[in-house]
Amino acid sequence: MIKTLGYAAYKAKEALAPFTFERRAPRDHDVVIDIQYCGICHSDVHQARDEWGGSLFPMVPGHEIAGIVTQVGPAVTKYKVGDRVGVGCFVDSCRECDYCKQGLEQFCTQGMTATYNAVERDGKTLSQGGYSTTIVVDENYVLRIPDSLPLDAAAPLLCAGITLYSPLAHWKAGPGKKVAIIGMGGLGHMGVKLAHAMGAEVTVLSQSLRKEADGRRLGADHFHATSDEATFTKLAGTFDLIINTVSAPIDWNAYLGLLKVDGALVVVGVPEEQVPVGAFP
Repeated sequence: MIKTLGYAAYKAKEALAPFTFERRAPRDHDVVIDIQYCGICHSDVHQARDEWGGSLFPMVPGHEIAGIVTQVGPAVTKYKVGDRVGVGCFVDSCRECDYCKQGLEQFCTQGMTATYNAVERDGKTLSQGGYSTTIVVDENYVLRIPDSLPLDAAAPLLCAGITLYSPLAHWKAGPGKKVAIIGMGGLGHMGVKLAHAMGAEVTVLSQSLRKEADGRRLGADHFHATSDEATFTKLAGTFDLIINTVSAPIDWNAYLGLLKVDGALVVVGVPEEQVPVGAFP
């Protein structure tokens, strides 16, 4: 076993406190990672406060993990000691269902194993996350981080980054596509940078123009204030893809009017109760 130091929530709504626990010794396909950085996601706060229900304590949050491989199991083929790697939102799945076999382990019919606040495949051990010194993960659930990307900058990409990259890739954002990002907070600024890097024409739709300079610095081609009603008239039927990243209620009909006939509106990081039933096909 590997002695590990971390910060844990011992019960809901309590401040995190030092916590000592044991990680498993590496099995044949396991990678031992010395955690250098772990991003702070708002879902960590929700889970530690048990605001979504079902929280398991003691809980070491953290699922935006970046670090260095310090040990590998005897059958590991993808990584070696010294590699720069990351771990995201889940660390295992059944490996046998159709979803897992297609590389869609997040939809595992038996339930994927979350990086923390879950029970590992042995049915008894609580998974613990990245607010800790070390983590042990099967090599198939570890990601390589290139040398060109600093580990501290890479960590948030393991959740906030993929949350925006996934819809951009799915809807084929790129040259010739017009993409609008609603909001430019923690998720929104990722969307601006990624959409720009993919070659799309990027527009930020924000409540005000206060963040316009930052938006353009990150790659936005256009920046419009949604508090100005003329914005919705001017931009009607403009976008191939709109990604909403704001958690505040919005007028969905107004934003749907900004789409082209075959456009798509994607909602990320928004409470489910704020998305009207039947609003989207």
